[in-house]
Amino acid sequence: MLRFLFLILFTAHAAAFTYPPEFAGVRSEVYRTVGDTELRLWFFGEAEEGHPKPAIVFFFGGGWNSGSPAQFERQAKHFAERGMIAMVADYRVKSRNQTPAVECVKDGKAAIAWVRKHAKRLGINPERIAAAGGSAGGHVAATTGTLTGFGSDERPNAMILFNPVLTLADLDGWKAKGFGVKGRLGVEKAEDLSPSHHIGKHTPPTLILHGDKDTTVLLPSVQVFEARMKKESRPCKLVVYPGAGHGFFNRGPSYDETLAETDQFLVDLGWINTP
Repeated sequence: MLRFLFLILFTAHAAAFTYPPEFAGVRSEVYRTVGDTELRLWFFGEAEEGHPKPAIVFFFGGGWNSGSPAQFERQAKHFAERGMIAMVADYRVKSRNQTPAVECVKDGKAAIAWVRKHAKRLGINPERIAAAGGSAGGHVAATTGTLTGFGSDERPNAMILFNPVLTLADLDGWKAKGFGVKGRLGVEKAEDLSPSHHIGKHTPPTLILHGDKDTTVLLPSVQVFEARMKKESRPCKLVVYPGAGHGFFNRGPSYDETLAETDQFLVDLGWINTP
């Protein structure tokens, strides 16, 4: 089950990255304005006239409460070097904006819709846009490819999810606990924001990277998503890392291992070339 204290653990992990982020020499654009809040995308990689590139949008973790786009700076730089337009996205969170998770979802969906709308100007192939993220950011990324509504039905063409929150309500024998629905999620029913409950023919190919010692997002909750994807005949690869805990993908050798796995996933899709 999802532990009741997972919000605290997410927040502690995300605190290692500063907010607002500072990226030397990296341009940004506002993709959404809500009240007085401007939400930005930071761009890594340059457009090439006549050669639209595949793109990837990273959403940071932090329990829908905190976090920084800087969490995925290294990954964004890598994929820019691999010939993609890589972006890290800001979105509203509770500690800064007093918003529940449903607003994070709306922002994530708006980001994907904005990138596709402006793809030509940005030098992006609109049929090769990936949503990626870790922890709660993995949840945000996953909702862009599963949930209908919440401001937009634009969907990414692939999803790459690092120890993501995917099953927020009971499903297929999984018992989800620890969510104060209206307070934390901002919806009537947890399944309304649960990616595993909304998988269909519309859900894009997905890579999931998860540790079997993750006590924040337990592996069985992710396996429910994988099983549902297979039931719907949707491509889904779950890579389990023995001994790895939550947030492992940005630490030590796990960073290189998960980066290589992500790279190969995009090679297999035909989006980038073999190194």
